[in-house]
Amino acid sequence: MNDEQLLRYARHILLDELGIEGQERLLAAKVLVLGAGGLGSPAAFYLASAGVGQLVLVDDDDVELSNLQRQILHTTDRLGWPKAQSARHALNELNPEVQIHTRVERLKGKALQDVVEQVDVVLDCCDNFATRHDINRACVLHSKPLISGAAIRFAGQVSVYDLRSNQSPCYHCLFPEEDEAEEISCATTGVLGPLVGIIGSMQAAEAIKLIAGMGKNLVGKLLCLDALEMQWNSVRFQRDPGCPVCGHRPL
Repeated sequence: MNDEQLLRYARHILLDELGIEGQERLLAAKVLVLGAGGLGSPAAFYLASAGVGQLVLVDDDDVELSNLQRQILHTTDRLGWPKAQSARHALNELNPEVQIHTRVERLKGKALQDVVEQVDVVLDCCDNFATRHDINRACVLHSKPLISGAAIRFAGQVSVYDLRSNQSPCYHCLFPEEDEAEEISCATTGVLGPLVGIIGSMQAAEAIKLIAGMGKNLVGKLLCLDALEMQWNSVRFQRDPGCPVCGHRPL
């Protein structure tokens, strides 16, 4: 690292658990963030500020006025911009050293798998179950760590699926695709702005820990927040050996 990097990341380097070695791992890492909205905004901000070397931002939506209550990557003067490009603009101003790659599309199938294969960690910051399950399948296929967050109204949740370990459950183990889950959205039910900031920031923290190789991650644990009561709860779960997505892995 050069002198400017040592100064920029000094508060991370001071952490014994992270230090220079952990910071260098961050500088060399490539992270995929799927969704540049409520969750992706704080997640990408903190990953860029932490010095993650390359960020791949994927979003097929444009910035709308109703987004600005919670999607802090975007501003009023960028209304109508593709969210991925607006995010790149904001992150380049924050940390010009980080390489930002944008995809203004909804990746799925083989295209999604190809991008997942090229990164170190995947953050699921999207807002629908179909895409979440597609992301999960791609991460299982390529044994990539997946950090998934969700938030609606006053309820948020986050978990980590570290597919590098055969013992780790996948997203499908906890939320089977065949279950009939009601699809709800912020557009119809609302969401507390700071809630997505909390959950997205936690996704970034889990990613930084994974990359730097420090602490314990939320593998096998779903952490849930009731922001109205400001109460945390955790639910432990295990890998389903009969899971049609990840059950082929040896125990």
